[in-house]
Amino acid sequence: MTTALAPGRLLLVDDDEEACRLLGEVLEREGYGVVRALSVEEALLAVGREGPFDAVLTDLRMPGSSGLDLLRAVRSRDPRALVFVLTAFGDATAAGEAIRAGAYDFISKPYDLSALRRAIAQALERRHLTPPPAPASAPVRVGAGAPVIVGHSPGIIEVMKTVARVAPSQATVLITGETGTGKELIARAIHGFSDRAANHFVAVNCSALAEGVLESELFGHVKGAFTGAAAARPGLFREADRGTIFLDEVGDISPGLQAPLLRVLQEREIQPGGADTPVRVDVRVLAATHQHLETLVEQGRFRGDLFYRLNVVTVDLPPLRERLQDLPLLVHHFLRQLAASHSREPVALDPEAEALLLGYSWPGNVRELQNVLERALVLAAQGVIGPEHLPDDLRESPAPPPAPGPTDLRHDPAPLMSLAEVEKRHVLGVLEGMKGNREKAARILGISRRTLVRMLQRWGEPPG
Repeated sequence: MTTALAPGRLLLVDDDEEACRLLGEVLEREGYGVVRALSVEEALLAVGREGPFDAVLTDLRMPGSSGLDLLRAVRSRDPRALVFVLTAFGDATAAGEAIRAGAYDFISKPYDLSALRRAIAQALERRHLTPPPAPASAPVRVGAGAPVIVGHSPGIIEVMKTVARVAPSQATVLITGETGTGKELIARAIHGFSDRAANHFVAVNCSALAEGVLESELFGHVKGAFTGAAAARPGLFREADRGTIFLDEVGDISPGLQAPLLRVLQEREIQPGGADTPVRVDVRVLAATHQHLETLVEQGRFRGDLFYRLNVVTVDLPPLRERLQDLPLLVHHFLRQLAASHSREPVALDPEAEALLLGYSWPGNVRELQNVLERALVLAAQGVIGPEHLPDDLRESPAPPPAPGPTDLRHDPAPLMSLAEVEKRHVLGVLEGMKGNREKAARILGISRRTLVRMLQRWGEPPG
């Protein structure tokens, strides 16, 4: 039996008047009372005059103040306020910033209206179960040292939302994904967005050290604990005290080391080699693996109790081949970053080289992309990266088959295009298929007519 939806009062904020009106009409049919605002300033006036609202739905990018400014203002007045950030310009960084600022959810346009209605209803139903917020304490400045996560694909946005939600906690996090997907980057982001950010982040590759060496590295030893131990060593867990330790390739830890690691997670203490008494530590543990730990548990190669202690929260990183729409952003991000690190002027990409980069499947994931671009930048003496600066296997790799999608009605299909060009061709194709009717084209594209007009103006299309 389904519980009837209790009506609530919603504040919709979007500088696109038509989009605001249409969404408002949908929600009014659901029984909600809806107040609309076309700017952050107008929204704040509505909050002061008619608030509080049961939930706020706000666009992210608007002239003047942004949706994040509104989010912070609303949450400062009511720490339990439900704020949904809706945007056509979603990226991982914005998603993380919104969630850390207290957004209930971050949703990219075009969104599924049925899913949005369910999310609002669920949030309102659960709100009465939320305990009152704790008294405010002194703010902790976090995030300044966190790495930038680049991308706007749905997969990477979901990853960043999870990172932002789990970072303030003390939960152990298991980061999974293929080699080269950026698991340490995610671990550093969790640390950087936590209240431990001012303390040490210690990373250790568990597969790179022999068992005896790794044990001493992790837990330390006293002087004379073994032959050659001429001095005491505190170990990496004590080095990371009040901070974070990142255990990369944790699936490669030997059975003999799994028991003391479990003890750290359960008892928050380590036993240095040769010591008579354990040592207390305050360390958050983040772990990563490219292996399926559940399979290792079934095979008897990994302790089940240790797996459950590590797997409190899982962050699964998608391979680059599943987020190819992020490639143009990643390429230009790495080129800027690498040029700065090599004290070089920014380099340009020859169109043929760019087509090869965007048409490759990247089995080595983001790490392979970064390495290829660094090699190309070093070799490109004239400041332009051409095909000759790319590895042979990349130049000789066949382009992947084009993804299925709407037929382009305006232009001949191109096998290799930038994401911006794909977007432009698709939009213009839909517009031509609708015989220039912008209202119908916008509806098919899942955007407002005003957004469509802005896109056409940006591309220099004639008014119509």
